Amino acid sequence: MRETQAAQNGFSMFRYKEDRLPVLIILALTLIDFILYFTVSNALVLFVYYLLMVIPKGTICAWNHHHQHLFTFRNTLLNRGLEFAYALHTGVTTHLWRLHHVLGHHLNFLDQEKDESRWKRKDGTEMGVIEYTLNVALTAYPRGYVVGKKHPKQLKPFLLNTLITFSILGVLIWYKPVEALLLFVLPMITSLLFTAYVTYDHHAGLDTQNEFEASKNNLSRMYNLFTGNLGYHTAHHHKQGVHWSRLPQLHETIKDKIPDHLYTKSAISNMVLGD
Repeated sequence: MRETQAAQNGFSMFRYKEDRLPVLIILALTLIDFILYFTVSNALVLFVYYLLMVIPKGTICAWNHHHQHLFTFRNTLLNRGLEFAYALHTGVTTHLWRLHHVLGHHLNFLDQEKDESRWKRKDGTEMGVIEYTLNVALTAYPRGYVVGKKHPKQLKPFLLNTLITFSILGVLIWYKPVEALLLFVLPMITSLLFTAYVTYDHHAGLDTQNEFEASKNNLSRMYNLFTGNLGYHTAHHHKQGVHWSRLPQLHETIKDKIPDHLYTKSAISNMVLGD
C-alpha cells in the first residue's frame, strides 16, 4: 500500500500523466549520451551515433516546445533539470522558446513585420525554406532576448540558465572535446536547424488575418505520435495554453472553420514517419 502511494505521489510531480512516457524516453536518451561520453572514445562510432540520432533528437524539439508552453512538472527545480536535458538535445535553453515562441511568435504570427518566426522578407516576398531555416535558427537567441526585455521575469531565468548550460557544455568540451562535439555540440546545432526547417511548413505562404486560415495541419497518426499532436497546428494557435494531449479534441470543435487545403503532410512526415 505504501509503495503504491509513493508511486502515485511520484507521478503527481507531473501536471499531466501523458507526459510521463515522453519524459522517460528523453531522459533515457540523455543518460545514454552521458554513458557514451564517459565510455566511448572511438570518433567513428560516435559520429555514426550522431547521424542515427539526427531525426530522434530533432523530434525531441517538439516536446521541448510543448514544455515551454506548459511546464511539465509542478516543481521548478525539476523543470529546470528537464530543460537542461532538452538544451543538450535541441540547442534551445530554458525559456528561450517561452520568449521567442510563446510570447513572440504566437502573438505575432499574423503580422509578418513582427513575427519572430517570420517567413517574409522585408520587401514582402516569401523566403525559401533554406533561407527561412537559417534566418530563424541564427536569430533565435537574439530575438528571444529582445522579447525578454519586455518580460523581465521571463528574461532572468533565460539568461541565468543559458549561462549555466553553456558553462557546463564548456566543461564537457574541455574534458573530452571530440566526444562533447559529437554527442552534444553538433546535435544542438543540428536540432536547432531542424526545428527551424520543419516549422517552415506551419505558416509559410499563408498571408491572412484569419487565425483559422493561417496554419497548416498534419493529421497523420504517426506524425502526431512522435510530435505530441503538433500537427493540430490551428488548434494549437487557437488556444496555445491547451496541453498537447488535448489538441485533437480541441481540433474537433474548430475543424469546420479550417479550409480543406490547409490539411497537408510535411516532407519529414512523408519521408520518415509515413502515414
